Amino acid sequence: MPLQKVHFAEDVPEVLRASLQTIRRELEVPAEFPPEVVAAALAAKDNPRLPDLDRTDLEFVTIDPPDSMDLDQALHIERAGDGYTVHYAIADVAAFVQPGDPIDIEARKRGETLYAPDKRTPLHPPELSEGAASLLPDAVRPALLWTITVDASGEGTDVVCERALVKSRAKLNYAGVQKDLDAGTASESLQLLREVGKLREQRELERGGVNLPIPDQEVVTHDGQWTLEFRAPLPVEGWNAQISLLTGMAAAHLMMYGEIGILRTLPESHDDLRRKLENTAKALGIEWPVGTSYAEFIHGLDPLVPAHAAMLAACTVLFRGAGYTSFSGGVPERPEHAAMKSEYAHVTAPLRRLVDRWTGEICVALCADAPVPDWVRESMDEIPKIMEECDRKAHAYERAIVSMVEAGLVHDQVGQTFDGVVVDVDERDPNRGVVTLSTLAVEGKVKSSSPLPLGQPVQVKLVEADITKRTIAFELA
Repeated sequence: MPLQKVHFAEDVPEVLRASLQTIRRELEVPAEFPPEVVAAALAAKDNPRLPDLDRTDLEFVTIDPPDSMDLDQALHIERAGDGYTVHYAIADVAAFVQPGDPIDIEARKRGETLYAPDKRTPLHPPELSEGAASLLPDAVRPALLWTITVDASGEGTDVVCERALVKSRAKLNYAGVQKDLDAGTASESLQLLREVGKLREQRELERGGVNLPIPDQEVVTHDGQWTLEFRAPLPVEGWNAQISLLTGMAAAHLMMYGEIGILRTLPESHDDLRRKLENTAKALGIEWPVGTSYAEFIHGLDPLVPAHAAMLAACTVLFRGAGYTSFSGGVPERPEHAAMKSEYAHVTAPLRRLVDRWTGEICVALCADAPVPDWVRESMDEIPKIMEECDRKAHAYERAIVSMVEAGLVHDQVGQTFDGVVVDVDERDPNRGVVTLSTLAVEGKVKSSSPLPLGQPVQVKLVEADITKRTIAFELA
């Protein structure tokens, strides 16, 4: 059943805006940039460190949500024999930000860009992140240019990362690119994105990598109205993500070879977790054949099937415990990101994520056979702690906003009954769990006088919806 478009009562958006301010105070979300940071950004935007190499001949494009202005990545792919050459330009933040300057100091406090329905809280001042450093169309920009050779099977075989001037030809969005690909009118580079993306997805499956196709729960604002939607990603979003993953894996291999870097790591899941998920699959009536890997099992799940959606929600435990590991003069004992079944590093979003500036500098130095800058070596051990704290804040911020909007959507419907699906059951108390409503993009806690039927359609009664407390609760009808 399609999700309903729901509009709030006239007074609710004002309550939500006030609640947003409360959330920001509670989580100490930064306000506007201090004057000295803005002044430094204004000075830096006109005096970037420009490289000698000019690759403005490459016909790059960016692919992002329509309203994005902080454009980190630009893409160009061409055939090379029976394989491919992937050119991936990443905004060169270090061309504008100097170690220890006001922009750098403020970025280390912020860690990453935070998103809310009414505003972004950017990592860097908009003069840079949405202006001089962003890979906006028809503007020559300094970038870290990744040139990755990919063979006919989709496997990366060689990589170079170097500073270069680039120019994006167009600011594209996912829906438009998908439409052009489906119609056969997309450029050759974008058609090759589909080819390489599909090959990389196959390599991921063969490695045993896990990718959860869970629809995103998004807050949508339009003409002053707020609502929630579940949005399934388009195929092109997955193919585009595969290029970023390819680059992150290439970066990690460079760092491991050079024995210096910062990896994104995730411990291997233990046998108890496998047994728990197998028991969940059994309870949902989903076959998990002996010898089938996580990746193969998850690849066969359809998020539009209620029992499968519940299974995917249970599988999110596979990603808990992700962090960052810095190293120098050796390699980490456990360098792998278990969900990807590969070493991996964050390098493709420096406008929005602090660690990428460090990893980018390391990779440029390693490819040039040059020393890693002293400021990187001296501060790299601090970055995992900064990023892990900022990740925690970002997740808490997102969850608080979604919970607030969920309560706002149904706050005037307490006592009413809804159709839904039980997507999680508390291990310690099977009478408690989580329900997802069938016609609204709303999830909430649910309780019953008897064990909840995991993955099964149910009717639930709304018993609480408090915007200011950001709480919503149901009971089995």
